[in-house]
Amino acid sequence: MEARLQCNNLTVSVANRELVKNLCLDIEPGSFVCVLGTNGVGKTLTLHTLAGLWPPATGDVTVCGDSLGTLARKEAARRLGLLLQIYEDAFPLSVMDIVLMGRYPRLSLWQWPDDRDREVVHTALQKFDLAGLEERVITTLSGGERERVALATLLVQDPVIWLLDEPMNHLDPHHQLSVLDILRETAHDGRIVFTTLHNPAMAMRYADHALLLYGDGEWEYGSAAELLEPSRLERLYQTPFDYYRNTRGERTLLMPA
Repeated sequence: MEARLQCNNLTVSVANRELVKNLCLDIEPGSFVCVLGTNGVGKTLTLHTLAGLWPPATGDVTVCGDSLGTLARKEAARRLGLLLQIYEDAFPLSVMDIVLMGRYPRLSLWQWPDDRDREVVHTALQKFDLAGLEERVITTLSGGERERVALATLLVQDPVIWLLDEPMNHLDPHHQLSVLDILRETAHDGRIVFTTLHNPAMAMRYADHALLLYGDGEWEYGSAAELLEPSRLERLYQTPFDYYRNTRGERTLLMPA
């Protein structure tokens, strides 16, 4: 199935406040899109709207050619995967059991995970540097390990569109880069990665496209290389930015001292 995410005149509102107004997107396979903006501008609600968890005030969402509202939840889970920002683990399940849940959209009715599904889980855990933690109780993990378990669960779900809400939460610098490398690889394999980030420098380094949300309904979408520039980011964050070059001569964005 070819990845395609579209929305037309999508308005995201909460408490009679329009956060994003008349959003129009047509995201093609292979796209890595970063969503940026200050706290409370609607980044999470926009992701939840695209995932079908929050009703739009106006407009509609189309996933791989079909209206999201017409898809059964299991079929929607084969096309869309959502990484939440916060997890509450009510039961002391093992890491293996948690990640295996990602396989259920791929199983038929009454089918149980088999050795092949467990092998898929082992591969995903290894990819996210979690090998050896299969039997650990999920509530004993660190915040960064729990975040990577959620990413591994999304990987075994294998949707064609990845919607991620702050996937860098709790991650140390090594794992931030490792996860972003995996997400970029996922996008360039023909999927869509649509993720919120709080670090414009990381977005500039990894994203193909950027969606900037201003919180008053206004938004901008386009090439990350064109949108992520100091004057626009200063307006977005009410904080000055400037270009710097690292020791390899690559240009990046930082907040000046």
